Amino acid sequence: MQAMDSSIPLAFLLGYLLGSVPFGLLLTRLFGTEDIRAIGSGNIGATNVLRTGRKGLAAATLILDMLKGTAAVLLALNFLGFHAALAAGLGAFLGHVFPVWLKFRGGKGVATYIGVLIGFAWPVAAAFGAIWVAVAALTRYSSLSALVACAATPVLLWTLADRRVAILFAFLSVMVFVMHRANIARLMSGTETRIGHKATAP
Repeated sequence: MQAMDSSIPLAFLLGYLLGSVPFGLLLTRLFGTEDIRAIGSGNIGATNVLRTGRKGLAAATLILDMLKGTAAVLLALNFLGFHAALAAGLGAFLGHVFPVWLKFRGGKGVATYIGVLIGFAWPVAAAFGAIWVAVAALTRYSSLSALVACAATPVLLWTLADRRVAILFAFLSVMVFVMHRANIARLMSGTETRIGHKATAP
């Protein structure tokens, strides 16, 4: 029992360090695009990378930001146990949103949220993707699609998977909503950027 307890802060730290790798910023710098923090929403996530017009870089950012969440969970789950995996998943999400390397100004967390979800319950992650696609097809709003899918995820986990994971994702979903508060305001005012439109500087 003591070994499990002592592994939890270690798992959280390792998850945080994995999550804090700013792939969006690193990839856009590597391939010579404009500073991702100076366009669109100013964050380092895949949606903002897409606003550079580089679809390949946006896709790579999405995949890598997801994988760091999945890797954190699976490493902890296999070597440190279930409770440590919960801590690692939380750490990975917070590391992406609040990376120490960028003065705690990171992405909005959706890709890493999905990656953590894959690590715990890939069928629910598939359902997340289906909800996102359906809402995006109807509205053309990436932010709204993510918010609806995040709202549904804890409910799906509560009914289909481990309820401890559902509790974790209830917190992560609240955090996603907090990080999207500006998007929510724009959605309400009708000024949110639709998928396929290039945003102006914040």
